[in-house]
Amino acid sequence: MTPQPRPAPARQQADERTTTLTVGGMTCAACVGRVEKKLGRLDGVAASVNLATGRATVSHPAAVSVTDLIATVEAAGFTAELPEPDPEPEADARPVPAGPDDGDDAARAERHRLLVTALLSLPVLVLSMVPGWQFRNWQWLCFVLAAPVALWGAAPFHARALRGLRHGAATMDTLVSLGVAASFSWSAYALFLGGAGMPGMTMPFSLLPTAGDGVAHLYLEAAVGVPLFVLAGRRMEARARRGTGAALRALAELAAKDVAVPTADGEKRIPVSRLRVGERFLVRPGERVATDGTVVEGSSALDLSLITGESRPVEVGPGAAAVGGAVNSGGLLEVRAGAVGADTQLARITRLVEDAQTGKTKVQRLADAVAAVFVPAVLTVSVTVLGFWLGAGADPQAAVTAAVAVLVVACPCALGLATPTALLAATGRGAQLGILVRGPEALERLRHVDTIVLDKTGTLTTGQMGVTALTARSGGLGATAVLRLAALVEQGSEHPLARAITAHARERHPDPQQLRLPVKDFTATPGHGVEGTADGHRVAVTRPGDLDGLPAPLPEAVRSAEADGHTAVLVTVDGTPEAVFAVGDALRPDSYRAVDHLRRLGLRPVLATGDRAATARAVAGHLAVTEVHAEARPEDKADLVRTLQEQGRRVAVVGDGVNDAAALALADLGIAMGSGTDAAIGAADVTLVREDLQAIADAVRLARRTLGTIRTNLGWAFGYNLITVPLAAVGLLNPMLAAAAMSASSLLVVGNSLRLRAWRPRGATTAARRPHGPRAQTRWETT
Repeated sequence: MTPQPRPAPARQQADERTTTLTVGGMTCAACVGRVEKKLGRLDGVAASVNLATGRATVSHPAAVSVTDLIATVEAAGFTAELPEPDPEPEADARPVPAGPDDGDDAARAERHRLLVTALLSLPVLVLSMVPGWQFRNWQWLCFVLAAPVALWGAAPFHARALRGLRHGAATMDTLVSLGVAASFSWSAYALFLGGAGMPGMTMPFSLLPTAGDGVAHLYLEAAVGVPLFVLAGRRMEARARRGTGAALRALAELAAKDVAVPTADGEKRIPVSRLRVGERFLVRPGERVATDGTVVEGSSALDLSLITGESRPVEVGPGAAAVGGAVNSGGLLEVRAGAVGADTQLARITRLVEDAQTGKTKVQRLADAVAAVFVPAVLTVSVTVLGFWLGAGADPQAAVTAAVAVLVVACPCALGLATPTALLAATGRGAQLGILVRGPEALERLRHVDTIVLDKTGTLTTGQMGVTALTARSGGLGATAVLRLAALVEQGSEHPLARAITAHARERHPDPQQLRLPVKDFTATPGHGVEGTADGHRVAVTRPGDLDGLPAPLPEAVRSAEADGHTAVLVTVDGTPEAVFAVGDALRPDSYRAVDHLRRLGLRPVLATGDRAATARAVAGHLAVTEVHAEARPEDKADLVRTLQEQGRRVAVVGDGVNDAAALALADLGIAMGSGTDAAIGAADVTLVREDLQAIADAVRLARRTLGTIRTNLGWAFGYNLITVPLAAVGLLNPMLAAAAMSASSLLVVGNSLRLRAWRPRGATTAARRPHGPRAQTRWETT
């Protein structure tokens, strides 16, 4: 099941509170588990920590103060504070765009550390592993290059290991730090005191341990290889995690920052945060509605596709509701604020996305378990091996060699690379195919997906209004002439229906200059249509009224448009009804084939849209989808996902708008169309950037293949440790061979992952045929 915010305990009282803390210093799932465990020890406290956002959502009784919570987190070795409120801008202030490096100092520092570590480590690795290239005094050059890597390059691991030691915790950082310190310290002893620093010394590469030569061995390749491999792996994982908060940032940017308020002297602009319920504000054409409210004056069409999923603009006038975030497509509106701040619909969507992203995945739980068992076990084995061989009277170098070999061979390079290398190869290949995968949690959750919820507008359809049919009356002016006259009159309107008609005329008319003739006596009636005199004809483009008065076959054209969920527009020339346009959001040409391929993959398609029931049924009929949910608000889509999950289904959601963001984040797998909003893309696990619905099936196949590769990598990484650690413990694996085995393990994992770069999507065995799909081109009928 999708991770959910931890439910409040049954003993929750009326005075229980929820506090959000910003937690600093967390680097892995083990850190998350430690914070939750410490907070959970407080009486009546339940916490859920989000690694991606660095936030802890804590439910606690009033008796437990925020100071107590912060002190508990700090006692676990991390920092904690209450989130700072966003600064309120001045009325005349203008937002200053953030620079490309703002807030990225830590990422630049880590990138610099990885680059320097790689430049210093590569010569050490080559010289240590290729005896033929070992020149006179090569070992001293390697020591000089390895020293800054072991001290400065691995400094983050040393610091976190010491912090964990102070709080009685052992993590992967502990193992990395000890492995680097032991390998480098023993190499320093060998150089200065063990005879390995003599000029002309060479170190042969042997698969079997050597003893009795009187010269201590060097393990500098382990001292530099461990931090290099782990730093690279963690940077790959960090890049995948950093995009998790993009959905919330995109939602915040969608809201208006300031608003025009009418005053006695005219108007002034104030920050939206200063707007109060009952106050009036202005919305000009092209602007977003600042907050939820009621239209007081003016008439226009609002584009609600980003908020409700409604593909067609909604006509509003005095008394109509206006939703915050909607775009004004027409005239000037004056709106009375009905809800502000956290009470708006956009704010509720934001909370749904934030709640859905809270929790831990199975990958994180696996990391917790590994850190809790594997690391202490390895440390125990290493110390036990050292004590055993010393107690048995073995040579001290042999005892130390065996103990260091255990640490080096068990270093979690392969574990650290298993997921990110497969992810890197898969995302690179996916990008070539137009598929962007965010991180391993997307692949993990896909394994058991059996239901896919499809949005309509912008996903199965183009997301743009267009003319889908034009039917002219028998014996009339003809379709081409009527289209030209209608486009001439519609030039004076900003309505989306008008833009669809004029755009279609420009595509169809052979002489675009004929579409630029002047129009006289132009009038526009909101909610009805436009009228004017063009090329000597009185032309009206309006909504059809009584169908009985229309000549054949226009009434049938109106009924057909409405049955398909499209808008019927009547064109009257000199008082005579001449033609009917069907204007709507057309299905993508490959919709049927894509949905059919999803069925072949074992997925059950479900259509969920904010559009009317008639439109939804028409689209579902074209695609042979039997389960339809129409007029679904954002919270309805989220509830649908929860309901399906409660029924035991694993749900994927495909969408493109803000209205889909909550469902995308809540689903087991979220898939966003690349042409969609930033909020949808930020909330999704997979983004399809190519305008081809076949990419959905390709994404499913790629994710399943990648998940299989990751599981193979993890199986090898764990199996490798199960075999090599006992060999090192009994003295059959010296640190040199252990370092080689560690490198070989990492190379095998990387090699297996790189196979994904050659992956090709496998199409369905039988081409899907569309028995009654949508019209690929505009239907022109003149009878």
